[in-house]
Amino acid sequence: MDLDAGHMGQLLGELRRSHPRLAVATIVGGQTATASAGAPLEADFEIGSVSKAITGLLYADACDRGEVQPSTTLGEFLPLGDCPAAQLTLASMGTHSSGLPRLPHYSDMWKRSYALWRHGRNPYGEDVAELLAQARTVRLKSPRPRYSNLGFELLGHAVAAGAGLTFRALVAERLSAPLGLTSTYVPATKSELSPHALPGTNRKGRSQDPWVGEALGPAGGIRSTIGDMATLAGALLDESAPGLAALDPVANFAGPAARIGAAWMILEAKGRAVTWHNGATGGFSSWIGLDREAGTAVVLLSATAGSLDRHGFRILADLTPDR
Repeated sequence: MDLDAGHMGQLLGELRRSHPRLAVATIVGGQTATASAGAPLEADFEIGSVSKAITGLLYADACDRGEVQPSTTLGEFLPLGDCPAAQLTLASMGTHSSGLPRLPHYSDMWKRSYALWRHGRNPYGEDVAELLAQARTVRLKSPRPRYSNLGFELLGHAVAAGAGLTFRALVAERLSAPLGLTSTYVPATKSELSPHALPGTNRKGRSQDPWVGEALGPAGGIRSTIGDMATLAGALLDESAPGLAALDPVANFAGPAARIGAAWMILEAKGRAVTWHNGATGGFSSWIGLDREAGTAVVLLSATAGSLDRHGFRILADLTPDR
């Protein structure tokens, strides 16, 4: 089915019960529709870990350019010395199988967690130098699938170094410029937020600080608008986006039912392969999903924390014609 104005209005009404400020994009048969509720269409959102999906595209694109290879190690492009993390391959980080923990060890972990829970503070904020210092002391675990924010931070900055760029410049030059994404960016500080940046809230409606930080960018620090994300989804479907190999599954993740490419998850849902990623920060949530065979896609962005997965999978299934 296609989402006409009536169906889109009904969908927004349903979603607004738990996500009062959100935006939706759908693509069916090459036709894109966008809508928002509680926020203007030009509003920009934190896309959280959908940033990892973008980093996966940039990594695959750098491989296509010959700047890096899957077997390239972190130590080849980042000054990590002889620490264990320096020997990790980019491929292992792209599939969350490097043995890196989800987060580095913070001496003030309790303080950060409390500040986030009690006051909505940003638990991140490190620059790249601080990230590398953390990586030099990290203890590796067994190399099995284990979701790692730390791994994608390091992957993105290593790929950028291989291109002779910062990660922010990598996003701008390799993704935003060729696809015409005018509102997709990587703020390192609050002062770098655009005038259209929405503030985020937790599920109880309490304000949350923006999650900004130079180190965070590749794993969860990108902001974008529904228009830009719809353009990206369309480019992935028509194969004009860079780094398309990131969408192709290369390993199991959490069992044979779920596969992973470079960040992108591939899940069989009702006999169809859905290629997707989600995101969450203290005050935002996001979801992007593609049925590449059917040529359909859905993007959901919300300025409220809380999973959008169930909604995203359902809407994508409704959009996709029966075989």
